[in-house]
Amino acid sequence: MNAKPRGRFITFEGIDGAGKSTQIALLADALRARGREVLRTREPGGTELGEKLRGLLLGMDMHPDTEAMLMFAARREHLAAVIDPALAAGVWVLSDRFSDATHAYQVGGRGLAAARCDALEAWVHPGFAPDLTFLLDMPLESATARLAAAGAAPDRFERERRGFFARVRAAYLDRARREPARFRVLDATREPETIAAEIAAGIDEKTWQ
Repeated sequence: MNAKPRGRFITFEGIDGAGKSTQIALLADALRARGREVLRTREPGGTELGEKLRGLLLGMDMHPDTEAMLMFAARREHLAAVIDPALAAGVWVLSDRFSDATHAYQVGGRGLAAARCDALEAWVHPGFAPDLTFLLDMPLESATARLAAAGAAPDRFERERRGFFARVRAAYLDRARREPARFRVLDATREPETIAAEIAAGIDEKTWQ
């Protein structure tokens, strides 16, 4: 009997308000319509421990080194308990953020030494990266307006100053330039249906089995 093909790990990145949750939901529906088994998850979080760490990370002030280590602690648990088993079972995993977010927020935004982030990444998931990453890019003003319209109370990251998010966005775009085969940068200011069509096209252009 043939083994089930490995699932695919697809991540969505961008600042809050860029529409990641909407696009993950649309892609999940599209993949299920094609007969794929899909798991939606998020970072930090995805496990019981990860969600508890998420509460700390979004709610408590801490040193940038502590922040980065907690992010990767949640990620290690996420991989071991959720992502790796799902991929092995042939499930397509769609995640709202992964290690690219740490490089953008902690290295780009906070100024954490890139070597420290690289070392944590090499320890937590050596040689492992998403199969495809969609970066939903938009100006801070547009993202802020969306968050305000949603009416949710801002978390610790969302309360950061404009300069912080400018650095985060620049770090994301720099990372995408460095890995063009994995990243697809999308203009997130457009209608959700237009963006979803581009995401579907990005999936279709891959030669996955």
